[in-house]
Amino acid sequence: MTGILSHSAIAAKHVSGLGRPNIIVMMVDDMGFSDIGCYGGEIQTPHIDALARGGLQFTQFYNTGRCCPTRASLLTGLHPHQTGIGHMTETPAGPSPMSDHPYQGYLNEQCVTLAEVLKKAGYSTLMTGKWHLGYHDKNNWPLQRGFEKYFGIISGASHFMNPQPPRGLTYMNEPVLPGPGFYTTDAFTEHAMQFIRESTTEDNEQPFFLYLAYNAPHWPLHAKSDDLAKYEGKYRGGWHALMEKRLEKQRAMGLIDPSWQAAPHEGPEWGALDEKTRHLLDLRMAAYAACIDSVDQNIGRLVAFLKHQQLYENTLLFFLSDNGACQEGGILGSGSELEVRDPLLSHGTAGPRCGQAWANASNTPFRYYKHFVHEGGMSTPLIAHWPAGIPWHLRGSFVRQMGFLPDFMPTLIELAQTQYPVERAGVRLHPLAGKSLLPLLQGEQTPVHQEPVYWEHEGNRAMRDGKWKLVWSRKGPWELYDMDADRTEMHDLSSKEPERLRKMIGRWESWAKGVGVSFPEPINYYKAYKQSQGNQ
Repeated sequence: MTGILSHSAIAAKHVSGLGRPNIIVMMVDDMGFSDIGCYGGEIQTPHIDALARGGLQFTQFYNTGRCCPTRASLLTGLHPHQTGIGHMTETPAGPSPMSDHPYQGYLNEQCVTLAEVLKKAGYSTLMTGKWHLGYHDKNNWPLQRGFEKYFGIISGASHFMNPQPPRGLTYMNEPVLPGPGFYTTDAFTEHAMQFIRESTTEDNEQPFFLYLAYNAPHWPLHAKSDDLAKYEGKYRGGWHALMEKRLEKQRAMGLIDPSWQAAPHEGPEWGALDEKTRHLLDLRMAAYAACIDSVDQNIGRLVAFLKHQQLYENTLLFFLSDNGACQEGGILGSGSELEVRDPLLSHGTAGPRCGQAWANASNTPFRYYKHFVHEGGMSTPLIAHWPAGIPWHLRGSFVRQMGFLPDFMPTLIELAQTQYPVERAGVRLHPLAGKSLLPLLQGEQTPVHQEPVYWEHEGNRAMRDGKWKLVWSRKGPWELYDMDADRTEMHDLSSKEPERLRKMIGRWESWAKGVGVSFPEPINYYKAYKQSQGNQ
């Protein structure tokens, strides 16, 4: 322990000498582990890849497996059940039917957001993009939870080109309408740069915190025609061929252990599909790739802006995804060719979806996808880029130690040289669930998590204790894996390690009761939610 504390003290002293950094957290929506270039993908992401080359790539960082629980955990440093979003948030269709505190569907009073903490520490707090943490009461909106400026969508999904109420745009606290040529990915970036420009005047020397939450590549897959044209025809080889190419690249770059057996594809054989179906499937995946490409273009714009404003060197940028690729939409996805080529033909959240078969490939080499807490559902690419703060000899390297979303709050607190509050508006807060990642950003090789970490979503359950992972899905019994030897979860060791399995299940159940997980999670609520409001 002495060595760890000593290194943390050295790291903190080094960061303190730099002055407090600007902080940008960029999150994409429903993107798979292997989609971007630096994690094995063929999608053209040169600007994101450049951040990885100049920064650090985490290989074992975890989200919660679903959109709004991830956002709750990221912004609060807590498990989602502790924030009131143990399952999903309320939607424009109506408030959550659950009155149970851990499942109420909006942020509660026993949590505090990164914006609230950093604002009190003297940061300008800015947000653009998808909120998805409470809809029907403005007390749960960004400006009421610590952000000084906001532009984006309060709900969980919207049209990319023509977002209209009730899934429309909000500027500060008021509804606004899109103008000609509107595109969410571009607009979120443009407003982010505007907010930074307004917050970094000569008269204002305080640092800023920006949360840039893109809705891409969440369905509906509304791609610009020029971006779509770059990828049309690229996926005619099918998902099996795509997975093999990505797997080969991941092994060659050292991202994954070559001894791991890749999870098999669950969909039909590509060659068994007729030509018309293969054409449409290629087009849907092209739209998905185009949406990610557009994000990359906009990140390039943002980085160029930071350099022009002389903010680049001491700005820490994080990039991650809120869950694994999305299987919603059926095995083969949905959406006609006309809907792919002309998004304005669809309204609201109607439009193309990739479906399970492509999602399986997007999460190469892992099992499953969004909703689940097997590796494919909750493994996220995480990139940290900070020219002034990450030692030069570490840049372009992998961080192999495990981390998860609640680590953001203690990390940013340490960077901002402030403290986590005891209470909010007279209500005592839950203690933080995460650990600071700052030692890892400074090259520490000792894991920051010496104790187990836990997850639960929609009845799916997991626990990591060092190299051991306990996991359960609605598809079957408890499973046990050695993550060092088998991170793709292909060799269940539960029958060979019955005593370890028993103890880990007991610890998971104790944690679950402590944070308010229902046993089982309310199935009636889940069914009613799916029937009345649809997926998010």
